[in-house]
Amino acid sequence: MKQLKLQGKVLATGLAFPEGPVAMPDGSVLVVEIQGGALLRVGPDGSKQRVAQLGGGPNGAALGPDGHCYVCNNGGFSWRTDEGFTRPTGPSADYDGGAIQRVNLATGAVENLYTQCEGIPLHGPNDLVFDGAGGLWFTDFGKTYEDRMLRGAIYYARTDRHEIRRVAHPVLTPNGIGLSPDGQTLYMSETETSRLWSYPVTGRGQLGIAPWPSPNGGRLVHGLPGYQRFDSMALEEGGNICVATLVHGGISVFSPDGELLEFHAAPEGYCTNICFGGPGRRTAFITLSGYGQLFAAEWPRPGLALAG
Repeated sequence: MKQLKLQGKVLATGLAFPEGPVAMPDGSVLVVEIQGGALLRVGPDGSKQRVAQLGGGPNGAALGPDGHCYVCNNGGFSWRTDEGFTRPTGPSADYDGGAIQRVNLATGAVENLYTQCEGIPLHGPNDLVFDGAGGLWFTDFGKTYEDRMLRGAIYYARTDRHEIRRVAHPVLTPNGIGLSPDGQTLYMSETETSRLWSYPVTGRGQLGIAPWPSPNGGRLVHGLPGYQRFDSMALEEGGNICVATLVHGGISVFSPDGELLEFHAAPEGYCTNICFGGPGRRTAFITLSGYGQLFAAEWPRPGLALAG
């Protein structure tokens, strides 16, 4: 396994716990501010423009096939800041459930598409990815309180409000989600276990579920030793899975076979998400959330072109 250091520059600072980066065709990058409850556009020069005020806790984001931005909103966190470093500590005092939201990038209009599935509220939608048919897979992290934890799930939904299904449950703190280049494998990262799981995609919105003793129906791809935590992910064009890693902050790169190929060390421990853009998709845009930064790093291989 190669130990590397992210090479690049800080593109933007002063962000209120940024997450969910989305590289845009014009060279800008969309990011959500979980603490600020907003969707922003960061220009190539580091300028910041507010696109929409979403409320709650916008977490993951992705462009849909209709050109709108879709957002996983976790409902909001409480926060602690020590010497300029900010971290979430639990649900906000006014937490009232999570949602999948759609944002019109031209007007800033926001609508809630889903807040529940078959009467079960969405507790903390976290990250999402579109498939080639225009449907979206998303993780619901669950919710963690001081004395108890609501376990999470993987969902599949259509953007027309006509279908949402829970396809894997229960899952312990599911966070990042991504699809293999051929769309036949779904990957999911668990935060508190630092484990990467995979599921075969057997049809539109359908997964092959492994039997017990798999705790969540997935196949274990890799689990890091020691105390680590996983956040969101992006895939490379060649199929490697790049998982944002907390505690020893950085990007862990795994092969589809589960080999840990590289670790790209970040300047801080809350390295929360990654997306690819720029010429040849060779720039990795990485959110360093504790200190409110968006980092642009040179990447050794091209990232995967996303559906949407």
